[in-house]
Amino acid sequence: MTSKAFLYVGCLALTWLLARVLSPKAQKVLFLVVSYVLYASWSVRFLVVLIVSSLANYGLGILLRRRPSAARLWLGIFFNVALLATFKSLPSLVSFFAPHFPVASRAAELALPIGISFWTFQALSYLFDLYQGQELDPSLLEFCLYMAFWPTVLSGPICRLPELLPQFREPGKVSRQDMRVGLDRVFIGLFMIALARVVGGGIRPGEGVDAAFASTSIHWGGADVWVLAFAYGFQLFLDFAGYSHLVIGAALLFGIHLPENFSRPYRSTSPSVFWTRWHMSLSFWIRDYLFMPLATMRREVWWRNVALLLSMIIFGLWHKVSFLFLIWGAYQGTLLLLHRRWQGLQRSRGWAWPESVSEPVGWLLTFTSISLGWILFRAADLRQAVAMLTAVVRPGSYLDLRLPASLYLLTAVVVGGYFSMVAIASFLKDKSPEFALRAPLELRAAFYAVLVYVAFLHNAEPQSFIYFQF
Repeated sequence: MTSKAFLYVGCLALTWLLARVLSPKAQKVLFLVVSYVLYASWSVRFLVVLIVSSLANYGLGILLRRRPSAARLWLGIFFNVALLATFKSLPSLVSFFAPHFPVASRAAELALPIGISFWTFQALSYLFDLYQGQELDPSLLEFCLYMAFWPTVLSGPICRLPELLPQFREPGKVSRQDMRVGLDRVFIGLFMIALARVVGGGIRPGEGVDAAFASTSIHWGGADVWVLAFAYGFQLFLDFAGYSHLVIGAALLFGIHLPENFSRPYRSTSPSVFWTRWHMSLSFWIRDYLFMPLATMRREVWWRNVALLLSMIIFGLWHKVSFLFLIWGAYQGTLLLLHRRWQGLQRSRGWAWPESVSEPVGWLLTFTSISLGWILFRAADLRQAVAMLTAVVRPGSYLDLRLPASLYLLTAVVVGGYFSMVAIASFLKDKSPEFALRAPLELRAAFYAVLVYVAFLHNAEPQSFIYFQF
């Protein structure tokens, strides 16, 4: 384990012991101090930005509570968007100016505080909720804790104050079921993260997804591109969903229930369903605070379509302000619009396919189209993305295989293993919903031991989570 991992484990173990004997107010102070210490372990400069944002948004919230007005809301929107855009654009500006102005390289030290996209959206949701008339009266301590809460501050899930404030004020007693489910999710999350590292690095060094995308000079064949699309889609899912399992489970050990972030997204039978199961906290944020206000501005169908497309473009740019992410957001918006159009045709013409046909076809189209979009999400640059997508539509390219056979095998095992595990989990849930909770202690201990061994075996070197870059 790295020194940072030891710091996290040590701090959280001590926090868990202290929280069991402290009053609710003392617990909030303890949680905030621990959250700031852990966040500062990445950079004290990052902590300064987080505190400034927290104080500013708390002040903006006071103004909105006194007199909700569009002008005050727009002031809050401007502050948060400007703060986020400034730090998001710094890396690009530094790389552009550094060769000409060496002093500009010092600005790199200020670039992109980790988790800024997540806690900025939490701040915005607080301002939107106040403007819409919700009765929220957090103290400064409670609001700072909401912004910096250690499980969510780095990569979400994106929380909302109405969900967390009652739990901060009246923390529930940690039950045995909370402990069991929390431990399950922590260890499953570790396993998923380790598996994501394997997909990224390959069975043998240099034969994984990361090395493949780094080879910008290679002209991939069509089959290679599909394998990379599927492999990266699962690398991203295992990494981010694993992280979400980890932090949701860890918070549960303290009696704090966080919103879910993933719900078997690759079983979706339409793009609309997929975006209610993938990165759910962000998808629902975009739906509630961006798409719905835009869509209700006008009644025309064309305007709702424009609102949807614009929302998905902003969804893409939230990850990174770049042309590739703009295209990726537009692509996802187009898939949603095409699905809406198909649903309209079905209703108007009375088409009704049996579920035995519509569900497999819908799943196949959704899985392949979403996976193909990951090329735009992961490509090193626009040139690489265009070359890879061109290979997909060029039949002759499918005879040219450049990827190592081990990556083909690894992708098949991971994809097949995922769907097999989902099927088994669904069967057990239907037959015995309490199976996991009633498992003997010895069986659970062996299960945890295997997951920990695999996790640390493949996670010995310190690596950042994929979503830390956003």
